Amino acid sequence: MKRYITATALIALTLGSCTKLDVGVESQLTTGNFPVTPDAFLAATGTVYQKFNTGFGVDIWRMYELSSDEVIITARNGGYYDQGRYQTLHKHNWQPDHPIIQGAWEWGYAGISDCNRVLNILEKSVDGPTKTQFINEIRAMRALYYFYVMDMYGNVPITSFGTAERPKQSSRAEVFAYIEKELLEVSEGLSAPATVTTQFYGRPTKWMAYALLQKLYINALQYIGKPKYEESITYGNKIINGTSMALVSDYNSLFSPTNGANTETIFAAIYDANYSPGNAMTRFTLHSALRAKYNLPFSPSNAQCTLKEFYDTFNLAGDVRNATWLAGKQLLENGTTPILNGSVQLNFTPEIVLTNNETMDVGPELNGISRGVRSIKFYPDPNTNSSTRFQNNDMPIFRLADVYLLKAEALLRTGGAPDEALKLVNKVRVRAKAAELSTVTLEEILEERGRELAWEGWRRNDLIRFGKYQGKWGFKAGNEGAFRDIFPIPATELVLNKNLTQNTGY
Repeated sequence: MKRYITATALIALTLGSCTKLDVGVESQLTTGNFPVTPDAFLAATGTVYQKFNTGFGVDIWRMYELSSDEVIITARNGGYYDQGRYQTLHKHNWQPDHPIIQGAWEWGYAGISDCNRVLNILEKSVDGPTKTQFINEIRAMRALYYFYVMDMYGNVPITSFGTAERPKQSSRAEVFAYIEKELLEVSEGLSAPATVTTQFYGRPTKWMAYALLQKLYINALQYIGKPKYEESITYGNKIINGTSMALVSDYNSLFSPTNGANTETIFAAIYDANYSPGNAMTRFTLHSALRAKYNLPFSPSNAQCTLKEFYDTFNLAGDVRNATWLAGKQLLENGTTPILNGSVQLNFTPEIVLTNNETMDVGPELNGISRGVRSIKFYPDPNTNSSTRFQNNDMPIFRLADVYLLKAEALLRTGGAPDEALKLVNKVRVRAKAAELSTVTLEEILEERGRELAWEGWRRNDLIRFGKYQGKWGFKAGNEGAFRDIFPIPATELVLNKNLTQNTGY
């Protein structure tokens, strides 16, 4: 992380629980100290970003990835079973009392509530262009929170500030329309740097609003039953043609512990191991025996890995993205010294073999084996906080490669410009040093999205759009029911708010 949007004591953090969705807040701000300068506005809005970043890196990421074919957490000789919370996400047999599903709802509405609270403060400050800009930024952040909540839960409430009434549930189409309206209203008032520079890194720009609109429209058939591929193309074009953004030459630099503003990343969750925690990728992914190789100040926990079916798609000769995985027998940095797991060599086997199907347990490690290929895409950070085990790598939310692939997909779905779609996909492949395609199909675009965007939090969204989410992978049987394309409203929320109705099938 190179820049951290900090919050100060100007605003008191509240909402330890978000079951009320919106509550009144006592603010230390008065008419005499409302924000006026850009720095004061940054301070007043900082909690919105803190909340987004803190929750995204673990609970939201797990909702999107553990329910897909990209990431799995098995039990390991009883460890990481945790009442089956990870295994039920994999098998698509979750229930409304699932703790991660509850946590993701609370994250979404805590963020929305904080946006509403901050907007109430900003609207009372002195009129001027700075005030307008920051109001637009927070409205864009609120739209992003609503996008995730709508994408995960479907029919959800649209809340307001300063009311004790329980909010009413809106249809998914109504929430879609609200997000669309908000983004269209604020986008032209957001900053429009040629590329997203340090000044705006981690804050909404016009390009972030356009990227979110592109994502909203590409999924419109799933959200509102009507395709909006042409609109998705339009907003992809606004980014491609209206900016100086370009793919960075070094793919791996996008995810390194020292990543930051660059010509490709449009919006990111910003992490600092000490001041903005939330990225725990190394902690939960690597094996403890890798501590010395990566000079880590802690021993990783050996939890999450990928599935053989997904790993097998990383099969393009020369593709730099192949090196984001650790598979097979492990060596130290010198390339010759074995890394020992006990008395034998650590060996990450792509095949995951269970000793207990019900609990998805792989049993104890034998002969140096540790089941499952590991990701080092968010490269292990030697400056990780030793006590919290959070690292410094920022996590891209929107980036130009995704814009290219979404536009290519929309072009094919509308039956037009296959040559242009091919050029866009090949831009991504050339950067990765993979061979160019001579033709491209929707199936190949999905596979390319998997290689390019692996572990970035979009796989569930992609699989649903491509009609693959009810497929069979790993220890998931398949055909669990189309109703599982959205998660249930958490059981606790149904008790607290009688205006909510459970999603069909739960």
